[in-house]
Amino acid sequence: MPTILLVEDEPAIAETVAYALRAEGLAVEHRLLGHDGLRRLREGGIDLVILDVGLPDASGFDICRELRGFSAVPVLFLTARNDEVDRVLGLEIGADDYVAKPFSPRELVARVRARLRRHAAPDAAPQRHGRFELDREARRVRFDGRLLDLTRYEYALLAELLRRPGAILSRAQLLDRVWDDAGESGERTVDTHVKTLRAKLRAVEPGADPLRTHRGIGYSVETG
Repeated sequence: MPTILLVEDEPAIAETVAYALRAEGLAVEHRLLGHDGLRRLREGGIDLVILDVGLPDASGFDICRELRGFSAVPVLFLTARNDEVDRVLGLEIGADDYVAKPFSPRELVARVRARLRRHAAPDAAPQRHGRFELDREARRVRFDGRLLDLTRYEYALLAELLRRPGAILSRAQLLDRVWDDAGESGERTVDTHVKTLRAKLRAVEPGADPLRTHRGIGYSVETG
């Protein structure tokens, strides 16, 4: 049974969320403060975190940043704010989803289930792909032995290409498989992320260009 850690200081909301999750067969642990949540997460055994942005002791954004230093557990932000800047910031620092209050408990449970399914698949051991080493559990990639400092979507894009080295994926396929808001993101989004990925790979090896552009089709990665 998956275990959800709920970090929420409003008792009524915490009770509603916990009830909805338990009704769907999920185990729930509750903490009122962000740093108490971090201490519990360091103990392990948590499959997903629902994290309020506005906690009494710390910003949920700061808690997420610290969490990402030692864990890749999925994070779903819960917040009274629905500002686009907040959503983008939350996703960029490592959150996996964002739900604004007031919310439907049914929708929240559906989002939790979706994140659990997506996170359940990674192999435990890092995988070697030529010059790349891919750790899906930790969401990290090494190139020629050096750890790449990747954003959430840069990592997801590279990991998707590394599923089948040499195979060409269209921009539309990459949007659908990597981006949560594929319907709102354009194909230029893929091009932009490929460009930043190339820059980071060349920072390791100036002549490196394993990301191949296939004009009018899409992209592939060469691992040799």
